[in-house]
Amino acid sequence: MTTTHVPVPAPTDVDDLSVWPASTTRTHAGTAVGGVPLAELADRFGTPVYVLDESEVRARCRSYRHTFPDAEVLYAAKAFLCRAMAHWVEEEGLGLDVCSAGELELAVTTGFPPERILLHGNAKSPQDLEAALRLGVGRIVIDSPSEIARIAAAVGPDGRQKVMVRVVPGISAGGHEKIRTGAEGQKFGLSLNDGTAQHAITRVLAQPGLQLVGLHCHLGSQITAVKPYLTAVRRLVGLMARIRKAHGMVLPELDLGGGHGVAYRPGDAALDVSALADRVRAELEQSCAAAGLPVPRLLIEPGRAVVGPAGVALYRVLAVKRTGDRVFVAVDGGMSDNPRPALYGVRYAPLLVGRRSTALPCTADVVGRHCEAGDVLAAGVPLPGDVRPGDLLAVPVAGAYQLSMASGYNLVGRPPVVAVADGRARLLVRRESLDDVRGRDVGL
Repeated sequence: MTTTHVPVPAPTDVDDLSVWPASTTRTHAGTAVGGVPLAELADRFGTPVYVLDESEVRARCRSYRHTFPDAEVLYAAKAFLCRAMAHWVEEEGLGLDVCSAGELELAVTTGFPPERILLHGNAKSPQDLEAALRLGVGRIVIDSPSEIARIAAAVGPDGRQKVMVRVVPGISAGGHEKIRTGAEGQKFGLSLNDGTAQHAITRVLAQPGLQLVGLHCHLGSQITAVKPYLTAVRRLVGLMARIRKAHGMVLPELDLGGGHGVAYRPGDAALDVSALADRVRAELEQSCAAAGLPVPRLLIEPGRAVVGPAGVALYRVLAVKRTGDRVFVAVDGGMSDNPRPALYGVRYAPLLVGRRSTALPCTADVVGRHCEAGDVLAAGVPLPGDVRPGDLLAVPVAGAYQLSMASGYNLVGRPPVVAVADGRARLLVRRESLDDVRGRDVGL
């Protein structure tokens, strides 16, 4: 393939691995993660395939515990969950944040202690609540007024369940409008501004089966600035002060949720987690001192920041097509295994792996195999000008909100997940097969 009539970007450093797992190496023989060549993984497990660096996941768990030594850190399972992931998180001392009976049952049947699990969600089903109470989750986050009576009735006259109330603090933060959940006018939580949150708290305190242990908020996802969290601390401590004045009760916990932003491409902004910890701790102490309150125990819920940079998605190039001045590199996956570019306009930095190329770069759109014009995994990215069918492309920072959001579009089947560590690879989640599709289809 030549680069004639193709816009050529400025030379880029193809060896910039700043957004890749720390174990990544690149040689003339190819790229390896966790000591395992990616080309070897593609040959062994097929493509598309998700590769998860176990050491990177564990290191990020330990980093959060070290950075927030006095806080309870709960991994947000919605980012990605499988039995191995639950096991790693538990072994590294983190709790778990789930939002469905499916996530909860998988974690508990893996051996995760239910008392270290928090259940939230804006529309909990009867099955969600039944599973939470049956299995004994540590906390349930109340997200709407109707949940108060439902949970109290399910607990029964002799039961007791710890709950938190999710507050909307009126703060707009996040990488895209669809993932900003702390602002007014969206489906989550109870408003601080219109008094709904305080009214709900009064109702919770009237239920003998519910033990209110704290306030919860989640501002959004892919947040790269510390300031929104500090504003949330001030507003929620203010609400805690009003609760004490109205009810004579001091709440012992404050959950600031997660949403910690990561870099998807070299040079992208990311949240400084160390600065977040230092400044949130200082703000919490100052706000509580001003209000005459003891400092509550802090809870945080990182998901993407734990597993996102630990994952790599591998694709095989199926076709290379030139249309006018554009080059389309079509791969064997797409929006069924990663809908985020279509949903949020997320941009990735794919890399040619498996072989090294000395060809000048061309600007290409890496597109998927699905019947949608919007099935674009990475638009306008530099790739070697000799990229061709059969090549292997890798997309870093693929551990979060890709496979967990995967669909059955075109009945392609969801990819497998493979863990790598210390030069070894093992299958965690098998590939969804045509037999799986046929087995679910029981009508005729």
